[in-house]
Amino acid sequence: MQHFGFILASYLSSAFILAALAFWLVVDHRVQKKALADLDARGIRRRSAGASSLPNDNSQKSN
Repeated sequence: MQHFGFILASYLSSAFILAALAFWLVVDHRVQKKALADLDARGIRRRSAGASSLPNDNSQKSN
């Protein structure tokens, strides 16, 4: 029981750091989601959306 204070402080500081990290991840997720929504509203599309979401351009098809 000699090291109980040190062990308790270590666990509490680790729990605090993990909680702060989880909070930061939630806040950052909301910020990034809002940024993507703003870009989408301005008409800027993501490359990961793929070609299926782009309008068809039949002018370059060869017969």
